[in-house]
Amino acid sequence: MGNMPSAVKHCLSYQQLLREHLWIADSVAGALDPAQESSQLSGLPEYVKIVEVGPRDGLQNEKVIVPTDIKIEFINQLSQTGLSVIEVTSFVSSRWVPQMADHTEVMKGIHQYPGVRYPVLTPNLQGFHQAVAAGATEISVFGAASESFSKKNINCSIEESMEKFEEVVKSARHMNMPARGYVSCTLGCPYEGSITPQKVTEVSKRLYGMGCYEISLGDTTGVGTPGSMKRMLESVMKEIPASALAVHCHDTYGQALANILTALQACVFWYVFQMGINVVDSAVSGLGGCPYAKGASGNVATEDLIYMLNGLGLNTGVNLYKVMEAGNFICKAVNKTTNSKVAQASFSA
Repeated sequence: MGNMPSAVKHCLSYQQLLREHLWIADSVAGALDPAQESSQLSGLPEYVKIVEVGPRDGLQNEKVIVPTDIKIEFINQLSQTGLSVIEVTSFVSSRWVPQMADHTEVMKGIHQYPGVRYPVLTPNLQGFHQAVAAGATEISVFGAASESFSKKNINCSIEESMEKFEEVVKSARHMNMPARGYVSCTLGCPYEGSITPQKVTEVSKRLYGMGCYEISLGDTTGVGTPGSMKRMLESVMKEIPASALAVHCHDTYGQALANILTALQACVFWYVFQMGINVVDSAVSGLGGCPYAKGASGNVATEDLIYMLNGLGLNTGVNLYKVMEAGNFICKAVNKTTNSKVAQASFSA
């Protein structure tokens, strides 16, 4: 497993540490004893689905092009961790996102494991048809709650983007392909500043209405806090059920885990009890950033997310140790230090 923190060696045995913190969790539900099950915090979901976005959202901002074979091996390693959803690549113009120029080769080159879904991003019909030809069976479209960010990111207004997405989602539905929708800048925009919850709700409702089975609400700049997350979700959840929502948090200001915990917790508004969200996007090693949101740091680290969820007694079905190994692999490949606190503590001398 690598070297353990020296302080830990003096107070806990290796096996005790694994048992206490559920670091290796092939099935967290099965690992929990009755006492742990009864101590689960009320208002939290029993199971949390993790959508791993490292291969796409995590790598797209890397300045040095990652070799195709490294991307394929990275995804294959992630496929063996227990993750049920791994976002593979983006079928966008290489002129705009050079890192994703090998999308077809990556999609065709990975080993698709049973029980794992491999969605790809498709901004328009051209990208959609390329994705289908490469063997994709699930797609995503990505919009924004900010006009300025939409124009910077996908070169069109929000309304124009919705018209494009309508075509893509309609084509996907004709082929019985699931389509997921992303909404960027839900808690703040690098160009416009604050974004109103109502604007996020409007864009999310459009995507949900056109047939996206799940809407991922992204704090692209990482400026959100539990307070702003709660206000935004209360607005969106009046129009879209929690079961059709996910959160996608960047950790620029160190608020990602706190924001995620806020999203997971059940709430009551308008005198109606509403369960919390149980789908969270993350990137191994905290990879990522955004080429159109300067200063935004990476996504919340999958390792740190799993560690927190394991500590809450929530089932993810994901093996944390294997995720850390995949993170170690990609960090060495791109010559960078992991942003995961859990990985840093676990592999430090």
